[in-house]
Amino acid sequence: MKRFGAVLTALLLLLCQAGAEADGTAENSLVVGNPTPMRGEFFTDMWGNATSDIDVRDLLHGYNLIMWDTGSSTFTVDPSVVSQVVLMENEAGDHTYALVLRDDLYYSDGSRITAWDYAFSYLFSMAPELAEISALPLRNEHIAGAEAYLAGNGPLAGVRVLSDTILYVTLDHAYLPFFYEAGLLSCNPYPISVIAPGVRVRDDGEGVYLCNADPAVTEPVFTSDLLRKTVMDEETGYLSHPSVVSGPYVLTAFDGVTAEFEINPYYKGNAAGEKPTIAHLTYTLADNDTMIEQLQSGAFGLLNKVMRTDRIEAGIQSTQDGTLAMADYPRTGLSFISFACEKPTVSSAAVRKAIAYCMDRDAVTADYTGSFGQRVDGFYGIGQWMVGLVNGTLDFTDGAHAETEAAIREEISLDRLIPYTVDIEKAVSLLEEDGWVLNGNGRREKDGVVLDLLLVYPEGNNIEPSLQKNLADNLEKAGIGLTMEAVPMDALLSAWYQQSERKADLMYLATNFDLVFDPTVHFGADGSWSYTGCQDTALQEAAEAMRRTDPGDVLNYLRRWVLFQERFNEVLPMLPVYSNRYYDFYTSDLQQYRIAEHITWGEAIVGAELKP
Repeated sequence: MKRFGAVLTALLLLLCQAGAEADGTAENSLVVGNPTPMRGEFFTDMWGNATSDIDVRDLLHGYNLIMWDTGSSTFTVDPSVVSQVVLMENEAGDHTYALVLRDDLYYSDGSRITAWDYAFSYLFSMAPELAEISALPLRNEHIAGAEAYLAGNGPLAGVRVLSDTILYVTLDHAYLPFFYEAGLLSCNPYPISVIAPGVRVRDDGEGVYLCNADPAVTEPVFTSDLLRKTVMDEETGYLSHPSVVSGPYVLTAFDGVTAEFEINPYYKGNAAGEKPTIAHLTYTLADNDTMIEQLQSGAFGLLNKVMRTDRIEAGIQSTQDGTLAMADYPRTGLSFISFACEKPTVSSAAVRKAIAYCMDRDAVTADYTGSFGQRVDGFYGIGQWMVGLVNGTLDFTDGAHAETEAAIREEISLDRLIPYTVDIEKAVSLLEEDGWVLNGNGRREKDGVVLDLLLVYPEGNNIEPSLQKNLADNLEKAGIGLTMEAVPMDALLSAWYQQSERKADLMYLATNFDLVFDPTVHFGADGSWSYTGCQDTALQEAAEAMRRTDPGDVLNYLRRWVLFQERFNEVLPMLPVYSNRYYDFYTSDLQQYRIAEHITWGEAIVGAELKP
């Protein structure tokens, strides 16, 4: 089956090349490969956040109100979108951002982007109808009046549209302080004419709301049935086939495996003034076993996020003659084993810790990433700025924080995290103290629950031999059975996001973090972590304390970040495995591809060009 998958990918690439030659774009076309398949969730992350889909979103959706400044590791308004910003504070402590938008923003169909489009995006993201079409709507609790709006009590008071170019966004004082405060303004414009035809945004002076565009129509137009047609349709829905977009590229085709893109002629450029120059992009699945050879043959022009040891080594070797180039950068995420903590098998922290003591995570890391990854013991990635400051690989750029840097070096450390190195005796002790006894079949059992566990991992990932040797065999010694099963990535992520029934006790996954590191958005009112089902009020409170740090107070943020990591390490809703360095390999004809300065290749490609 693996060989068939490689052959199918090769055939798809040949078809893509033939199509490019037929329409005359071959000389300015780039085929991009990634070993992680796309799910086709190209709209927002409310349906999931697979890394390959994130890349596509950066190609398609632009003009966010805010941007990440890599030099200062802070958010600021995007000057190509916002010409002026004024911050006002009322007696209650609410922060109102008055944003003056530029008047030269357009969608790919030539229609103008105004403040009404941003208001629609805020309102759409909160719509309860989204839950009826398998999405996880946002509560946007940071926006003033969000609670009342969600309860059906009037308009969204915290968002005002004063004109086509003037937008007010008010942050609720109850949500402040917030360390990444400017990041709370994050919003891309989305076309209401495509997503919700027959609907309009109104502001009668007290906030924005959705209503029927035609007042003569009495029945609500904005319904889940409408969204099933406009968003969820497999052939034309905005989720997988967004037609009118605001980013540097437009999607011209997507068949579930391969996506095709062309330049958006109405895109005016990013904050750096960069506009795309590569006329045609093809983005598709790259087979780990053959990707480097396909890059050498010219089937691929760029391989993104290569992380398997043998493939990195082969890629480095392939750059020796100068026809290929490479770039490496630290990952802002990690791989992990997530526990389905709602299941009685792994609901106990003692069981989760016992499993941790049975896993040789250093060996798994070495098997899969070689010297290009390292074991991690918390919910972090080596590319996050917090890790860089703590371990000394990142410094402030302005030289004005010498005292803060000195304090960080002196007192901030992750040394108190439990390393969970292999200790079968410790695992057995934890299980016995928690009441798990051996039954007649040699399995640990408690109250009729037997520790015969199922672990699922992505199809095409060759991690099972390492997990067998470095986890399953050790679990057997402790009286825990483990069955491993490869499943399609789409099914695995659906289970992880709890969009489908969860049969597995453990899920082997990986994630990359958003720039706004705020785990509280994944916690329910009862302290349960949405994706893991782990209920722990202390972990939730640690996350909230981290969030409620004054912007700019880096030292206190890091102190609270460490406390969060320590609680996470104690509770173990997930078992962290490793974080690593990504490698991108590409033709030397691709120039100015500065992936290390960007979050995704979708961002980096805008400033790149192909040498003729």
